[in-house]
Amino acid sequence: MARFQIGVMLDSFKIDINRAIEEAARLGVQGVQAYAVDGEMKPSNLSEARKKDILDRIQSHGMVVAAICGDLGGHGFTREEENPCKIEESKRIVELAKQFACNVVTTHIGVVPKDSTCKRYEVLAQACRELGEFAQGMDAAFAVETGPETPETLCSFLKDVGTRGFCVNYDPANLVMVTGSDPVQGVYTLRDYIVHTHAKDGIMLKQSDPQVIYDFFAEGGIDDLNLKDYFLETPLGEGSVDFDAYLKALDEIGYHGFLTVEREVGDTPAKDLAHAVRFLKERQG
Repeated sequence: MARFQIGVMLDSFKIDINRAIEEAARLGVQGVQAYAVDGEMKPSNLSEARKKDILDRIQSHGMVVAAICGDLGGHGFTREEENPCKIEESKRIVELAKQFACNVVTTHIGVVPKDSTCKRYEVLAQACRELGEFAQGMDAAFAVETGPETPETLCSFLKDVGTRGFCVNYDPANLVMVTGSDPVQGVYTLRDYIVHTHAKDGIMLKQSDPQVIYDFFAEGGIDDLNLKDYFLETPLGEGSVDFDAYLKALDEIGYHGFLTVEREVGDTPAKDLAHAVRFLKERQG
């Protein structure tokens, strides 16, 4: 029996959701993840009939919804004036996840400040605490994606948030590409919080300031910043993530949940996703 379940991000296929579900099923995966922040999958755009139709399509192929992506973009939850609306929208996404028989909502929350005494840190912690408590009350988890800070900084922040409903969506490539952290050691650091993972690979080309990088994602407008100068997402096995060691670490901490393939670049998404699924299956025997 395989140690992990394999999933794919439906949006990575870059086709409509119905066809993406069919493509995922052809790959023989156990689960799927989908964005629920805009378009058809935004909670306010989905009728009850359409929700049932999507879930029925997924379950008819023997798959489940591994996670829902609730990344609202921008600066995450670091700006106090934006948080009331973002928090309420995030709660609706948690409710949607539960309607899809799913317990995990993944997101980026913004860059966690190293200074835990600054105002931005407390604003972020308060928002995440509220969302974590809401998710916990629904037997769900609001899972922050690794990337803009080191595992050590994130672990300290999670302890400060202090709710079991606020956890981690572990993305090893983000750590490699943005902070240069060791994604294998990071598994042990965050072992108590990992509820979902993204299977992604990449390399860092040049050291960067994560705050500058994520501000660019949020705002753009930095004329002399070319992200391709700093990091490159690669097909699985072609980047800096040591997947054999990484999967061993996940196994050792007792995580046997989803490895959900996310492919955010490239001109051949179906081919890249098929390669990634084969790659992961081969490493599990």
